[in-house]
Amino acid sequence: MSAVASRVRRRPPLVLRNPSFGRVWAGQLLTQAANRMFQAGAVWWLVGFAGGPHRGLDSGLFLMACTLPAVALAPVIARLVARHAHRTVLAAAATCAGAVAATATGLAQVGTLPTPAVYTVGLALAACQAVFDPCLTTSVPELVEDTDIEAATGFELSTQSVAGLGGGLFGPLAVDAGGLPGTVAACAIGYLLAALLVASVRFPHAAAPAPDGGSPRVDGPAPAPRGLRQVLAGLPFIRRVLVCFAAANVFTTAVYVVMPLYTRSVLHATGSTVASLEAALGAGTLVGSFTGDRVPGRPVTVGSVCLAVLATVLGLPGLVAGHAVALVALGVAGWCVGVIGVRFVALFQRLVPAHDKPGFFAVMQALLGATFPVSCLVFGVLGDHLPARTLCLVQGAGLVPVAVALWFLGGRAETGGPRAPTTPSGPLEPAGERP
Repeated sequence: MSAVASRVRRRPPLVLRNPSFGRVWAGQLLTQAANRMFQAGAVWWLVGFAGGPHRGLDSGLFLMACTLPAVALAPVIARLVARHAHRTVLAAAATCAGAVAATATGLAQVGTLPTPAVYTVGLALAACQAVFDPCLTTSVPELVEDTDIEAATGFELSTQSVAGLGGGLFGPLAVDAGGLPGTVAACAIGYLLAALLVASVRFPHAAAPAPDGGSPRVDGPAPAPRGLRQVLAGLPFIRRVLVCFAAANVFTTAVYVVMPLYTRSVLHATGSTVASLEAALGAGTLVGSFTGDRVPGRPVTVGSVCLAVLATVLGLPGLVAGHAVALVALGVAGWCVGVIGVRFVALFQRLVPAHDKPGFFAVMQALLGATFPVSCLVFGVLGDHLPARTLCLVQGAGLVPVAVALWFLGGRAETGGPRAPTTPSGPLEPAGERP
């Protein structure tokens, strides 16, 4: 037994011993990094270069547009992924995104890319990414053996933090160095390379399509998945937790609007400072994702404490201005977000019935993602009327009642609701790196 265990421990990572999955995972990394790079670069371009009296509103509307496809097109994307070969869908999504970015690069070389065109490009790239990501999640069993599904899921879920870290770091730097055209050109290269990687892969465990072109046939009866309302009707604890996190998202995701405004109006700095703040947030989230299962305590207790810490650190730059203060605050904030995601996604995995999980997690992502456009719009408008330091204080103050509500929810769960497990299953991340 010890020899077998030793051989298992010495096995190389999944992306190396399964080249097919490794190439598809690399494609996901490239597409998500390119998408985040364009978003971070475009926001800094709107705030630092495009000018105008409504920088906050402009950047908020842009980020809102980038979040709409994943929410509005969810039913269409689900049907698309179900009815077509997954390799075809993945390659087509990456190719379309590359074509959009390449076209925008050509137009930018001819003349200045107008602001409406930047919005349109962001919307199109977000739509392509909204197709790519759930299709990859669905196709994981087609790429790996059953015993490797957990490892593949871990790689897939860690991609968003890594891509967000790299894209958020290089986006503003690329805008400072080569303007928006250079940023879009780099994104086009990333997308097209991802399309080539996916197209070169064979999906060894893919099921044969049904004769009518619909979903693959499955032998034997399968339990019919229930609607989200039916699922949540029997899980009031989860329903209340989701409401808490939807409210928290309104304030936490506003950081993507507040950071560039804070850099310009308080720190009077350049894109390299925005990049460093993005990097601090991404690095903190990545560390939290891989250390969250080591934080002692029940998930609700850990979550409420992390929300209280989030409230403190997000408001801190409003009280004490400075680059170092903002860096530390965002690093700690990212760690809290990562820990919350690990503990609660693992909790939901245990409490939601197996045949309800696909629908539950799809709608959960849509629910949490739907708060992002609201946050971007509200804080974008506020950014044109309030100082950036005040926006930091508003973020922190808004999280305080959510932390208190979650804390009392934990007390109710301990006396009458389901008891949360203390040992989550592993490093899983929330949708869009948000609690």
